[in-house]
Amino acid sequence: MTISIEVCDHIATVTLNRPEAMNALDPESVEQLHAIWQKVSSDSDIRVVILTGAGDRSFCTGADLKKTQPPSETFAELHFGSVRPTPSLATLQTGKPVIGAINGFALGGGLELALQCDIRIASDGAKFGLPEVCIGSIPGAGGTQRIVRAIGQSDAMLMLLTGARIDAQEALRIGLVSRVVTPSALMETAMSIARQIAANAPLAVAAVKRLATVGREIPLTAGLELEQQSFGILRNSEDRLEGRSAFAEKRKPVFKGK
Repeated sequence: MTISIEVCDHIATVTLNRPEAMNALDPESVEQLHAIWQKVSSDSDIRVVILTGAGDRSFCTGADLKKTQPPSETFAELHFGSVRPTPSLATLQTGKPVIGAINGFALGGGLELALQCDIRIASDGAKFGLPEVCIGSIPGAGGTQRIVRAIGQSDAMLMLLTGARIDAQEALRIGLVSRVVTPSALMETAMSIARQIAANAPLAVAAVKRLATVGREIPLTAGLELEQQSFGILRNSEDRLEGRSAFAEKRKPVFKGK
C-alpha cells in the first residue's frame, strides 16, 4: 500500500507513503486515496482525519510524471463514454473534518490535495506552489478554484500566474495555513486539534462543516436559512440534550453521534 491509514480514538491518520518519490501520487495511489476516503466517510467510529506525508522532505509533490502517462482514450471517451478513468483528486469528498499536516513540499497536485483539507498546519520548512504554468499546463485538480476561495483573489493570482513557491511564513501571512510549527511538533499539533474536534458532538461537527462549505457558494440569506434548518434538525438530538445536561452537571459530555 502506498497510502496507509491508522485509526485510534476516533481519529484516522492517513499517510502518503512514498517518501522515495517525494510522496508523489501515481494512479494506484489516487485510487487508494479514494477508497480510504470512502471508508472514512462510512465509518461512524472515525470523527476526524489527519492527512500527512511520510518522511520530513515532502507532503506531496503532485502527480508522479514517471508513472502517469497520457491516456490512450480521447477526452470525449473518458468524459462521456463508458471507459472508467482514474478518479481525480478534485473529487475527493468526505463530511468528516480533515486536517492537513504539511511537512515539506506541497507542490502542484500536492497543494491541490492540501487545499481540500479543512485546516492546514505546516512545519516551518514547508514550501507551497502551483507551478503548472511553468511547464505549459494548469492546476487540473481543483487548484484554480480552491486557491482563490482559500486565500483571496490577489494572492491566489500571484501564485497561479507566476508558478512561484512560497515558504511557510508567507503561507501563514496570506491565510493558506493556520499555524506554523517546528517539524518535531507538527503531528502533535495536528493531533491536539483533532482530539478537540473528536471530543465534540459528531452530528454538530458534520453540520458545521457542511454549512460552512455550502454557505460560501450561495447568497447569505440562503445560507442563513440552511443554518436555521440545521439548528432545528439537531435541536432534539441525543447529543444536544447530553451536551446541555453535561453543562448543567459540570461534567464532560459523552457524545454518541445520535
